[in-house]
Amino acid sequence: MNTMTILLDYQYVDPVLLKAAIIHDLFEDVPETRADDLLGIDMDARDVVTLVFEVTKNAGENKRDYLKRIKDTGSYKAKVLKVADRISNITDLHRTIFDNKHYNEYIKDTIDLILPIAEEVNINMAKELKDLVYERMLLNKEKVN
Repeated sequence: MNTMTILLDYQYVDPVLLKAAIIHDLFEDVPETRADDLLGIDMDARDVVTLVFEVTKNAGENKRDYLKRIKDTGSYKAKVLKVADRISNITDLHRTIFDNKHYNEYIKDTIDLILPIAEEVNINMAKELKDLVYERMLLNKEKVN
């Protein structure tokens, strides 16, 4: 729901994008989910499921390749959704929860792969993401010192 709220904050009112935001992690988090079970929900269901699959990491795909795929070949909606999701996730990135390796890789992936997407699709989201990254880098530096 947080990803959807972020989209609303940035005035995205596209029903397919908002519905996809709600279930964007469904196929990764609940792999036994069948897309066919979702297709009859409403008139947007096919487009929502297609978008969710587009932002779902494929089996055997490493995280950087997954993010690079979205950056290089993702649709506009997939890119907007990924940026909103990263804003949500980086807000929850706390030193007390994640080890140094995960924390640092997450920041690096955000700078290398997500920020360029954000700069492409929504400069205001890019600014928020930059601010969050900077804040997390400062917090990490304080923790390490």
